[in-house]
This record gives sequence, structure tokens and C-alpha cells, in this order.
Amino acid sequence: MKQTVPAAFALLAFDAHAHHLAGASPASAWIGAWNLEPWLIACLATAAALYAAGLAKLWRRAGRGHGITIGAATRFALGWLTLLFALASPIDALGEALFWVHMIEHELLMVVAAPLLVTGRPLEAWTWALPFAWRGALARAGRARPPAAFWRALTDPIGAWTLHAIALWTWHVPFLFDAAVRNEGVHVAQHASFLATALLFWWSVLARARPAGRAMASLFTTMLHTGALGALLTLAPTAWYASYRTTTAAFGLEPLEDQQLGGLVMWVPASLAYLAAALWIAGRWLSAPAVRQSRP
Repeated sequence: MKQTVPAAFALLAFDAHAHHLAGASPASAWIGAWNLEPWLIACLATAAALYAAGLAKLWRRAGRGHGITIGAATRFALGWLTLLFALASPIDALGEALFWVHMIEHELLMVVAAPLLVTGRPLEAWTWALPFAWRGALARAGRARPPAAFWRALTDPIGAWTLHAIALWTWHVPFLFDAAVRNEGVHVAQHASFLATALLFWWSVLARARPAGRAMASLFTTMLHTGALGALLTLAPTAWYASYRTTTAAFGLEPLEDQQLGGLVMWVPASLAYLAAALWIAGRWLSAPAVRQSRP
């Protein structure tokens, strides 16, 4: 046991290009494992700054809590913090040594950060952050037929569901997943596609104008196919990914055991997240007639 602890910290000490920090102490290894790539921090900081600027401008005009509620702003902040934890904390580096940690990172992106960000209404806040003339030009561009049709296709439940399913299943093909672990550029592409398609998926589900039946069907079928992938990973007789065959021993795990844990992460907690969202939509749908009848 004493020998595995330093090895675990050594594996944690990956920098942005997944290089090993040899001879690092546990404390320095933990600090060195943070992914502080300038482009990543700049993207996260820009998204937060634009949201805060747009929210402040909107609330000065409409009043605090109007247009974008305090609850929506809180959800955006929580989603942003989840993104920061998933992409910049040591969990990102540890995911290159343990498959099940990599799965946790992916689920944080797809079933925690994405719905929180979508319900935080970032597009409205970012639009308000722009100069008035830019907002008008953006509104006119958005009403044009080609962009509007393209956006409808992306956020339609069928289109968003399909894109998200393709991204999820494609990236778990062994040679592509191994490439993402070994190559930083491919890794960034993997995470970007997971997050982008998850944002579209949750937008298609949680948008106010969507029929509740279509939203629940989209959630239920996504729960089924992601659960099926998790079950395949859990019940497979052999380990699928060569990248983890030499990294799990330091943590006392066989590669197959590591894969089984990762499959369970996708199979159970992620499925429960989709189920919880479907139940929430169903509850909102069932309570809507009562709310309408109670209004004078």
C-alpha cells in the first residue's frame, strides 16, 4: 500500500501535454496536475466575464432578477464551476491513468454542466453584453432563413438527440478513445464534441416551447442507449482500451476492473440523471393545467 501512494501521485502529475513530472512530491504533484492551459482558462474566463457583463446590463435596465432570474444565474455559475472542475482540476490528468475517472469527467460535462449551463440562459446574457448596434445586427442575422433553419435543425429533439448519440458512441470506439488519451489535440476534440452535443441535447429537452412528450421521449431513449453502452463496458469479458493496460496497476486495479467501474458510472448515475430530468418535466407538465385553472 505504501508503494502505491507515491505512484498514484506520480500518475496524477501530468501537465497539459500529459507529460510525467518525475520525482515530484505529493503536494507538488497535485498542484502540477492542474490543467492551466492559457487557451482553456481564457475560454472559461471569457464566458464568465461576458455573462456577468450582460447580466449586469440587463438587470440595470429591467431590475434585478428580471429577464434572467437569480436562479438561472446561479445555475450558470454552478455549471461554469463544474466545467472548471472537470477540465482544469487534477481529475482531467487522473482520467489519463484511470478509465473510470475519465468517465466521471465525461458525465460531469454531459449530465451536470450542460443542463446547468442551458438553464442559466447564457445566450441572452452574452447578447446583452454586446454593444447595442451589434445586438441589432445579431438579431437580424438570426432571423434570416439559413441561420434560423440551421439552428432549428441543431436544436430539434431528433437532430440534437442524433448528434449527441453519434458523438457518444463514436468516441468510445477503442482506437478513437485511445487516440484521445494519447494525443492532447484529439482529447480536446473529444471533450468539445461531448460538451457541444450535450448542450444542444439539453437545449432541445429543456426549451420552454418543447412539447413535454417529445422531451421525455428524448430523455428516456437517451437513458436507454447510454445505459446500454455502460452495460457493454461493464459486462465485457476483456478490456477495450490499450491506453489503460499499464496505468491501473499503481491504483490496485486490473484494466478490466477499471473498465467495469467506468461502465457502472455511465450505466447507473448518468441514467438516474436522465430519469430525474424526465420526472421533473413530467411534474411540470402535469401541474401546468392546475396553474392555468388557478389564474383569474
